[in-house]
Amino acid sequence: MKVRSQFVCQSCGWSSAKWVGQCSNCSAWNTLVEQVAETAAEKKSALEKGKLSGKKLDFVKLSSVVPSDAKARLLTEFPDLNLVLGGGILMGSVSLLAGQPGIGKSTLLMQISAEVAKKHNVLYISGEESAGQVKLRAERLGAKSEKLNFAASTSGNDIAKTIETGEFDLVIIDSIQTLSMDEISSAPGTVSQVTNCGNLIIRAAKATDTAVVIVGHVTKDGTLAGPKVLEHLVDVVLNFEGDRYGGFKTVRAIKNRFGSTNEVAIFEMASEGLKEVQNPSAALLAERTNTDGSVILATLEGNRPILVEIQALATTSNFGYPKRTASGFDINRLNLLIAVIERRTKLKLSDKDIFINVVGGMKLNDSAADLAICMAIASAVAGRKLDEEYVVFGEVGLGGEIRSAFRADQRIAEAKKLGFSRAIGPATVKDKFVAPSKDLRETLIRYVK
Repeated sequence: MKVRSQFVCQSCGWSSAKWVGQCSNCSAWNTLVEQVAETAAEKKSALEKGKLSGKKLDFVKLSSVVPSDAKARLLTEFPDLNLVLGGGILMGSVSLLAGQPGIGKSTLLMQISAEVAKKHNVLYISGEESAGQVKLRAERLGAKSEKLNFAASTSGNDIAKTIETGEFDLVIIDSIQTLSMDEISSAPGTVSQVTNCGNLIIRAAKATDTAVVIVGHVTKDGTLAGPKVLEHLVDVVLNFEGDRYGGFKTVRAIKNRFGSTNEVAIFEMASEGLKEVQNPSAALLAERTNTDGSVILATLEGNRPILVEIQALATTSNFGYPKRTASGFDINRLNLLIAVIERRTKLKLSDKDIFINVVGGMKLNDSAADLAICMAIASAVAGRKLDEEYVVFGEVGLGGEIRSAFRADQRIAEAKKLGFSRAIGPATVKDKFVAPSKDLRETLIRYVK
């Protein structure tokens, strides 16, 4: 009998009888992979077997259930990472860690494993590296505990069976894209393999109260590879961001069933592994020189206030279409702010190439960065400096008005701690430390001298 195949999108699960370049459901390009199609008879047989094998559920009184947060947590050596996780790694939880290749995911997990293995049994499973490679990393990071174990496997069945033994308190799996189940014929990393392997591992973890951390790959645009259903299945989704060649790296939770998603852990890579940055503001401003185009922004990374330098450079364009480039800032937001500056302040930017850089490799997602970006651009174009005593924050509207910023009190406190004497911010902030500003044009005239 001829085996019938179908093409399944690896992003959304949509299927097609023939290969197409773009998915008709989610519009993703080059995501369709050929898989063996299940026949109608097989589907019917599975449904009939499911009806016969079903049984009545065992239930308990909700009042007698012990809350998950009452259980002990596995603490890492990084206090800020513990906060991101909601107080540590909860027993029975399944966490998904995603990040760019080479950013330090394996290094971070080995450091976590080494710390937890001081008191608990830990199993590190790798589908990408040999025991020798992992041993070299463990020696470099000082991981020498007798309770730290290693296994190399790409079988989702074997890993789930190992977790079901209940011998380990923490299991690290690197990575979900390398795993496959014997019952599924498709290649590792496909929608069916990732979804079913994830389901199998999660069931084993919940049944034995074992904490599991799974590594996930990312696509070229930085989103988590594979089906979105995997993110829905797990308890915690961690995103490891930053420049893999230097600068600060951040770990933030984009999903957390056991804690807040507003916390962030900031790291830097050293020869002995990742280290938490306790005072990122001081490190970011240590090499600053006050030149035109340089402005200090009081921003927030999660719940943590940080002072970061914004640099702008403006040069005369040699072509008819001016160039706009931003490192660490959304380019679409930059184009919008340039349009606001031209329209509301009458500053000529149509013949200028404009370059924006956020020092330290930071990526800003804060709307209160608008005012600092605008002032940096105006300073660079005019060739004038902003006084060193000022920090800046505030959102800029399309009418040129300066709007309120989230958690202004924390931004002000961080600026005072680092020795700044004034802040330029929204007029809605009732604090003598802040020079109130309502309009972008008036603010540029007053402070960019």
